[in-house]
Amino acid sequence: MTNSQGKDHKSTAINIPEAVGVFDSFKDLQAAFYDLRMVGFSRYDISLLAGQDVLKEKLGKSYWRASDLEDDPDAPRAAFVSEEAIGELEGGIAGGFFFLGSYIAMAAMLTPASTLAASIAAIAIGGTPSAVIGTLLARRVGKHHKDYYANQIEHGGILLWVRVKDKEHEDLAVNILKGHSGRDVHVHPWSE
Repeated sequence: MTNSQGKDHKSTAINIPEAVGVFDSFKDLQAAFYDLRMVGFSRYDISLLAGQDVLKEKLGKSYWRASDLEDDPDAPRAAFVSEEAIGELEGGIAGGFFFLGSYIAMAAMLTPASTLAASIAAIAIGGTPSAVIGTLLARRVGKHHKDYYANQIEHGGILLWVRVKDKEHEDLAVNILKGHSGRDVHVHPWSE
């Protein structure tokens, strides 16, 4: 293990080789991720550059480029989140708000004196505003996800790191990254 100390933080680098590549599109990045997973790489061995807020906290307001951070042990990392996972989250948010509003309206209307038609109307009226709020929040989540990748591309590309345990896995990771239009693909001998 090696330690590098800065003014405000300490970084530990572990001697595990790591393949790195830069992608110019989310589509290519996602295809590389899926192929890495299909051949047996753990999702815990695959990481991306952290979001803008974390980068500002760690690097300050300095301008950064992907090429400057690909071999930097202090570059903050994040897990890959697929489009499918974001879609499921958006659906859960929108559906959850609709259910909550409908449930509150239904609970308020379920009295012995209420009719079935009145209960259904209350559910629709109570659920619709909540569904609208849920849909707006879900869109915000999707926009945040898209903005994250757009920001990475604007700064030189989306960085992807893959921990590799031996020469066979190094070659496999490098071939997959290159096969999906990864550029500047190489292996460095450490990982965070």
